[in-house]
Amino acid sequence: MQIVGLMSGTSLDGIDLALCDVSDASCTILAATTRPYSPQWQRRLASLESASALDYAKANVELGHLFGMEIRDFLRDQNLSAEAVASHGHTVFHQPSLGLTAQIGDLDAIAAECGLPVVGNFRTLDVALGGQGAPLVPIGDELLFSQFDACLNLGGIANISFREPAAQPPSSAPSRIAFDICPCNMALNRLAERLGLPYDDEGCNARRGILNQNLNETLNSLDYYSLPAPKSLGKEWFLERFWPLVEGSSLPVEDLLRTVTEHIAFQIATVVSRRGIRSLLVTGGGAYNRFLLECVKKYEPIVEIVLPDDLIINYKEAMIFAMLGYLRLGGRVNALASVTGASRDNIGGNVSGLLPDAPLFRP
Repeated sequence: MQIVGLMSGTSLDGIDLALCDVSDASCTILAATTRPYSPQWQRRLASLESASALDYAKANVELGHLFGMEIRDFLRDQNLSAEAVASHGHTVFHQPSLGLTAQIGDLDAIAAECGLPVVGNFRTLDVALGGQGAPLVPIGDELLFSQFDACLNLGGIANISFREPAAQPPSSAPSRIAFDICPCNMALNRLAERLGLPYDDEGCNARRGILNQNLNETLNSLDYYSLPAPKSLGKEWFLERFWPLVEGSSLPVEDLLRTVTEHIAFQIATVVSRRGIRSLLVTGGGAYNRFLLECVKKYEPIVEIVLPDDLIINYKEAMIFAMLGYLRLGGRVNALASVTGASRDNIGGNVSGLLPDAPLFRP
């Protein structure tokens, strides 16, 4: 089945689209692209958590129309076809302790623009069942990348997924552990913007900076890092707990980049060391941050860092959401209680836009 996976991450670098050929045993990227957000959309999404209810509702619908138009143009421009869309949406609120997670990008608006059935709202059922609603990618890690001890994604937030050491190979739903480790590009990109850059290319500016031990120790002492899994991070925590510590510092930007980069690397290495991880598949934009990966190796020299091809680095999450959509359409588990802490494994996602002329319904 050919499904477009759509991912919009907290780093606001754009809309990732991956057309995937999905089956029970595999998921292959056939074509992929990233559609950058306009400066207007970047500003709008960056502050949406403090907008009025009306502005929030308008953004939800209008972003859905934008997603749908980007999907339609992507398929048309490359003369491709798809049978469905699986949209992660764009997370604005994520507070599972309040029973709340919200990803915008109205599903019906997407369907109206691209003319395809759309699966979305993958996280809400899991949260309703008492889970974190995140991470959801680990079931795809289990199905597609189980040859590695762990999978690390370095996006706006760094998160990791690995098989529970005592678990036996499963017959159906795998036992897997995953959680958000710490902020990543969400913090680094904000600092790079102070230098007039969208991101710190290969960590070059961080490399020139000086590690500030006081700030590093303060960041490492944040309560979140001592919490047991399952756990997850949202933008709210970042803005309330993490960013004020960085923003309030008078250090030069290069020193802040160096300190935050080393902090991220230390938190990753700590998890890797404690879990006995030896082979680590790294994806997401942070996989291109050479200095960050060097710092991880500095703190945990034994681990083998594996970088796949660029398609997987850039579009692994969009690809796995295509897989999650495939599982949802087939009525199969796509969220693991061992990962999220929900009361049971579940089949997350709503299906919208079941249009009579969509490919799924053609004779």
